[in-house]
Amino acid sequence: MLSMNEALARVLERAKPLPAVDCDLHAALGLALARDVVADADQPPFDKALVDGFAVRSIDLVDLPSRLDLGETILAGQTPQRPLGARQAATITTGAPLPPGADAVVMHERTKRIGDAIEIEEHEIHPGLNRLPRGKVYRAGDRLLAAGARINPAALGVLAAAGAASLRVFPRPRVAIVPTGDELVDFREVPGPGRIRNSNAIILGGLVDGLSSETWTSPILGDDPQALKDGLRPALDFDVVLVMGGVSAGQKDLVPDTLQALDVEPIFHKIRIKPGKPLWFGVGPSNGDRPGPLVFGLPGNPLSVLVNFLVFVRPVLRILAGASPNSDDRIEARLASRVSHRDTLTTHLPARVLREPSASGGPLRVEPVAWSGSADLLSAAIADGFLILPEGRETYEAGEIVGFLPLR
Repeated sequence: MLSMNEALARVLERAKPLPAVDCDLHAALGLALARDVVADADQPPFDKALVDGFAVRSIDLVDLPSRLDLGETILAGQTPQRPLGARQAATITTGAPLPPGADAVVMHERTKRIGDAIEIEEHEIHPGLNRLPRGKVYRAGDRLLAAGARINPAALGVLAAAGAASLRVFPRPRVAIVPTGDELVDFREVPGPGRIRNSNAIILGGLVDGLSSETWTSPILGDDPQALKDGLRPALDFDVVLVMGGVSAGQKDLVPDTLQALDVEPIFHKIRIKPGKPLWFGVGPSNGDRPGPLVFGLPGNPLSVLVNFLVFVRPVLRILAGASPNSDDRIEARLASRVSHRDTLTTHLPARVLREPSASGGPLRVEPVAWSGSADLLSAAIADGFLILPEGRETYEAGEIVGFLPLR
């Protein structure tokens, strides 16, 4: 069996950004740019007043107090009609362009109105006071945002200011969720003897939310070769396929053979990880200009679904949407108590973050929560994430630094 890191490397080798598409600015929030965006003009496009007050020439205010004659009034959105002459001032509002000759703005509060003039007593009136020069923020042709940048609300504003009405972006992947198993019933039903509610599809729907442009959940597929084949075929039209159940070694674990019958190339099956050891991964046939879907056969236990998704699927969804292949959610944490695990598997234990700060600061302090194995979903519901205990060592002492995978 592959180690967790070996399996992850094989998954990431096959995860490439989806073909770029054009997108209207108003629909681009959260997407990654597929190419640089450059400024179409200087910002600001003129010398701009940063306060309400009076545009002045600092050379006229070397000796204070000083009196200046008032000329025109310049409002935001207007254009100055004449240059500022010697010992003149222009009334100006925030955001308005300074008239030619002006190099500073004095706030109203620093002046005294005397008829058609103002008197200024403030010291240190220097060039550039309360003035934002043309092109100070950026110049025409400057790169504003680089390819790969994720578009957040502030970036939307920058792009709008640059007139970028349409963008070239990487789309979010389309995801198919396929629950399998004769034992499953819809979560809204009361299960009969030997049956359980389908909670895994709801878990995956929540995990995928925000990472997918479209999520489709198939009806529950029974443990029958033809039913599986018919139900899995439409799922392969998506970018990522998440099949739950039927990937272990039991009599009804028919998913791997069914996927191969649908021309999905197997990459690996079973890895040294707990929970989630039976994970299956393959690549489906390409569909036109879109690459073949990345297909994950997830074990049926809920914590296996959670761990396999966080370790393998979430990075893939981000990469397909244009994120760096080196993105990693794992952080360092300090153990609050001693823990042990089976040292032949990389183990993920549900854990919570202790809210009180540690005396020395540094990494978060975490402690495992009580759990009853990979079917114990309640332990994950009260946890903040998973401790990561690598294979090759059985016991970790309180105070040691380990990996931590947040559930966020």
